[in-house]
Amino acid sequence: MRYHLLGQRCAAAPLKVSSISMGTMTFGEQNTPEQAHELLDIAYDGGVNFFDVAEMYPISPRPETQGRSEEILGDWVRARNNRHQVVIASKVTGRGVMPWIRGEERVLDRRNIAEAIDGSLRRLKTDYLDLYYLHWPDRQTNNFGRLGYVHNPEEQSTPLAESLLALADLVKAGKIRHVGISNETPWGLAQYLLLAAQNPELPRVAAIQNPYSLINRTFEIGLAEMAIREDVPLVAYSPLAGGVLTGKYMDGERPADSRMVLWPKRYTRYTKPLAQVAVERYTLIAERHGLHPAQMALAFAASRSFAASAIVGATKPEQLKLTLAAQDLVLGGDALMDIEAEHTLCPNPAP
Repeated sequence: MRYHLLGQRCAAAPLKVSSISMGTMTFGEQNTPEQAHELLDIAYDGGVNFFDVAEMYPISPRPETQGRSEEILGDWVRARNNRHQVVIASKVTGRGVMPWIRGEERVLDRRNIAEAIDGSLRRLKTDYLDLYYLHWPDRQTNNFGRLGYVHNPEEQSTPLAESLLALADLVKAGKIRHVGISNETPWGLAQYLLLAAQNPELPRVAAIQNPYSLINRTFEIGLAEMAIREDVPLVAYSPLAGGVLTGKYMDGERPADSRMVLWPKRYTRYTKPLAQVAVERYTLIAERHGLHPAQMALAFAASRSFAASAIVGATKPEQLKLTLAAQDLVLGGDALMDIEAEHTLCPNPAP
């Protein structure tokens, strides 16, 4: 397993994270605690030390299960007694649906962030988090596959400075070591960095968690350069595009227990006709180079110079073992050329 450092330009000591990290959003919904613990053991034994969760998980979110993913991960860490050997990241839920999480006034202000971190720490059974993300912006912007940004000058949103001040409180209290942002834009990242540069009391962003995969490389357009020059590396989510890049949904296949069957409306960004065409072509590229399509997709995402880690999820041990096998895979020049040729023909069909 390769490892990278997060937060090298931050006040706190940097985090050493595995290039493949383990996502937990199926824990408590598609996976029982026992199944989840087995998956966590496989990941940890395979060199993964970076575990990603959120207060709103599992997916698909509902009030009856909210927070279960954190509880299951916390139980596993306590049972294995490995808290100081793992890096745990969680996220505070932003404005929008899910009124069962702190009601209708859930925004990224000091009250909400303070309440959210205490809930996460309690469920995770730990005194601190290594990395704490703002799950998505508190303002209107493009995320989760939305395009066509329309600016509303009268929009009411929490000032970024207030969110960062709230996170600074948590750093001072020892509840978090580093801060991160997720589903953010170049403007948002630039503003957070500027605020921290202007006020040394504010924490500097250590990482950005945005989508990145063979069929969604929009991160490269405006954020990749910032990630490198400002040392705010990407922690890529959905590097397998919700599982479609594994090839298991080819030719109209829909495994009975898959998320595309359980929640088809939630993952339409990955099942658009053009995305399906691109997936078929990437699958052929993988076959031509003797690679499994899932391993090729993950190796590509994890190898980007602007990325520190790529998050994988799994509901079955065989799925996780397959993706973990990509940890040492280095794509050859011919494979990369074929990938770039396909990307040129069909860029970002699932943004």
